[in-house]
Amino acid sequence: MSSRALSEICRLERTRNYLQPGDVSKAVRMWKDYVQRPERQLWQDYEWGNVHWYCCGNPLEARALLDAVMQAISPRNARELRKVVGRMDAVWNRPSPPYDLG
Repeated sequence: MSSRALSEICRLERTRNYLQPGDVSKAVRMWKDYVQRPERQLWQDYEWGNVHWYCCGNPLEARALLDAVMQAISPRNARELRKVVGRMDAVWNRPSPPYDLG
């Protein structure tokens, strides 16, 4: 991302009461790590939840935070962030492989 976009995100983190410095980068990292997990683990999280989310953060809430940030920053910088998040969303939305390969 450009220094202009990062600067605006840092300013947003300092001026909004729902953000702390580093929250956006933490949310990006959390979402990226989550979408790259094996599909069976994602299914288990969907079915039973994940106890680690209570201590380490919920990646679905992180993704919602990224949506809020993209709406709060300028359109030009939001496009940059949307491009980064969009690559991860593409992994998340990738279709499952067929199970009947025989």
